[in-house]
Amino acid sequence: MSKSLSKAAITQFREEGYFTPVPVLDAAQTATLRAELEAFEATQGGKLLPTQRNKCHLLFKWIDDLIHDARVVDPIEDLLGPDILCWNTLFWIKEAGSESFVSWHQDITYWGLGGGDVITAWLALSPASNNSGCMRVMPRTHIGDLLPHEDRYDEANMLTRGQEIAVDVDEDKAVVMDLEPGQMSLHNVRLAHASGPNLSSDRRIGLSMHFIPTSAHQSVGGWDSAALVRGSDAHAHFHLTPRVAQDFDPGAIAFHEKATAALRDILYHGAEQDTRKV
Repeated sequence: MSKSLSKAAITQFREEGYFTPVPVLDAAQTATLRAELEAFEATQGGKLLPTQRNKCHLLFKWIDDLIHDARVVDPIEDLLGPDILCWNTLFWIKEAGSESFVSWHQDITYWGLGGGDVITAWLALSPASNNSGCMRVMPRTHIGDLLPHEDRYDEANMLTRGQEIAVDVDEDKAVVMDLEPGQMSLHNVRLAHASGPNLSSDRRIGLSMHFIPTSAHQSVGGWDSAALVRGSDAHAHFHLTPRVAQDFDPGAIAFHEKATAALRDILYHGAEQDTRKV
């Protein structure tokens, strides 16, 4: 029996590659987490450093708590099974009026992960609407061969290499994944997805959490890390990340530096340019 998702939701995810929305936090809880994030940003000029966007569960206790929270992990277990790792956590923040966008792409092309499905849970900490540049997905593109991609290095593109699907995409078939604060969407990372600029008067703040079964492995480089968030890891393909006792826990900062350096090497593997957006 499923723990969280309905049979229809699981079927939709399997067949279409996505499901949305999934309620996670109430309005007060979401506002508290947004306030914590923005209070920290205020201490360093109003935004996160690029190196603080990835593996952020190693920097912020509330994110480490989230990736272990049953409201997040139960739906993932319904799709991946009982033994689950969180490979990465990543902030996606578009300022009000920002031209930042995400081109059409399939994440798995660049992540080096094999040995099982990879699921992104994208949690909204502010309204994520079509006007504010929410995610759009192309149903069923997770099935079959991966599409060809090109690295275009557009400065406004939030992706590391400005990677973009190198064939025409029929925007009329795209599904808009709008979310209210505290809701999350789920998608298979083979699924083609994109997002436009933020034309609204509020920041669009999202946190993506990327989950894999413990059977998964990394094919690029010799070292990678992940957090064990449920069950047991009999495969030991990843170095397990430590739990965080407090924000910027001294015991986790050194691990974060090593983990993000390894991640950058994976994301830029084979690239002609290294723009270091992460």
